[in-house]
Amino acid sequence: MTPAELAALIRSVLLDAVDAGDVALAAGDVPEPRVERPRQREHGDWATNVAMQLAKPAGTSPRALAELLAARLTAAPGIASAEVAGPGFLNIRLEAGAAGELARTIVEAGPGYGRNDAIAGQVINMEFVSANPTGPLHIGHTRWAALGDALVRLLRASGAEVTPEYYINDAGAQMDKFGASILARATGTEVPEGGYQGEYVGELATRVLAERPDLAALPHDEAVAAARDLGYRLQMAEIEETLADFNVHFEVWFSERELHAGGAVEQAVARLREQGHVYDEGGAVWLRTTDFSDDKDRVLVRADGTPTYFAADAAYYLSKKDRGFPGKIYLLGADHHGYVNRLKAIASCAGDDPEANIEVLIGQLVSVAGARMSKRAGNIIELRDLIEWIGTDPVRYTLARFPADSPLTLEGEKLREQNLDNPVYYVQYAHARTRNVARNAADHGVTRDDFDPATLDHEADATLLGALGEFPGVVAHAARLREPHRVARYLEQLAAAYHAWYGQCRVTPRGEEPVEASHRARLWLNDATTQVLANGLALLGVGAPERM
Repeated sequence: MTPAELAALIRSVLLDAVDAGDVALAAGDVPEPRVERPRQREHGDWATNVAMQLAKPAGTSPRALAELLAARLTAAPGIASAEVAGPGFLNIRLEAGAAGELARTIVEAGPGYGRNDAIAGQVINMEFVSANPTGPLHIGHTRWAALGDALVRLLRASGAEVTPEYYINDAGAQMDKFGASILARATGTEVPEGGYQGEYVGELATRVLAERPDLAALPHDEAVAAARDLGYRLQMAEIEETLADFNVHFEVWFSERELHAGGAVEQAVARLREQGHVYDEGGAVWLRTTDFSDDKDRVLVRADGTPTYFAADAAYYLSKKDRGFPGKIYLLGADHHGYVNRLKAIASCAGDDPEANIEVLIGQLVSVAGARMSKRAGNIIELRDLIEWIGTDPVRYTLARFPADSPLTLEGEKLREQNLDNPVYYVQYAHARTRNVARNAADHGVTRDDFDPATLDHEADATLLGALGEFPGVVAHAARLREPHRVARYLEQLAAAYHAWYGQCRVTPRGEEPVEASHRARLWLNDATTQVLANGLALLGVGAPERM
């Protein structure tokens, strides 16, 4: 019996009591009860506070309603006991057979176990990373690469339609400085003031020259443009490759340059003017964002006629709306905190509800203990150096393990350690152990040909089954809150329950003992744990190794 099935049973019992006249409620007022694991295991398998929730509208006391429900639940199939605790909590213990059926449910569901419809119907565009294409990805981009991708996976697992998008800031003065820096390296001259340093610029210059050996012979402005465009293409290819190595993949790579070239910025200003939010003052064009809680109005077009970055932001937001995304999630670093009100003001000016159509998630900075600065990129820590030094799985898991708004230091050498004090190793080792148990079972003739869930009668069986049953609820809750770290922490609790179970229950018989029903049932339970660990790690973009 899954938690969802138990919740449905409790609701059915409530409805029967309503029909019998024992509970003074209308059938339409009976909600789907919430069931959760008791804090103290000895209190039972599951608990619900539905009696406390409904007692007042039913005109009775919570304990009286809980006692009525307990009597009816105890008579239901699969329920071993239902006891009232405290002011009206209901503690429920399942029969071993009913509890054990969860193992079959999980194994048969496979990768689909944990998927739910908590946010079904939501259509979301999620923008994250969006690093400037003027240099390699570094530690400042790493947190959102890991969290953003995990959040995409989590939202999809909970029923949403999500499109991950990378906004390429390939317009503006920084791109010309980038091109001039490459040209300077290619021609052996000084990098201009405010240009880009680092060995990677020289590497790009070498590759640009290989494609355009005539670069130095071109007129200066034409040479800068050629170096800029070729360097941009090469740098973006490196960014995409690094993200792929980090197990992050975008469906849309959206160019700011194309936004300008296609006239979208001018069209956005015109649209916002039609809606009455644009005015002219001092030769400039302004958006009246103070009407929507911004601290000051924002310039869209300067007095000299050039659009601002804010105008591009407005056009980009309208582009997302026009492309059919009611929901828009932006993942920004702590240094962009001031953008929150501006983006919400843009949403309001565009006719959207800033509380429903846009979310801005702010992540704190990450530091790395013991890391060396990149020689090729200057005074930064490159993402690809982290991948080579620590590995994709440890970095991604650790970044997903903490709330985005908490400062974080990656302890590089500790994350490289292969011991149970390392959280990612602890969880991955649990998965590898389940696979080893399955291989040993096969060697000893233990199969899943037969399954008697009633033989899963050890306390450790019940504890592990309870932990497995929580997974869909954890996924749904994490998706609603946009908090992937809840999945990581759950996996660690599940791994702990599995390691404890492994020490107390056997899947393979000892010595010459025959294979019994309990061995086969525990193979089902072992393999159910395999599946949930793999499903959870997949949500974080982390591998589930077969051996360690």
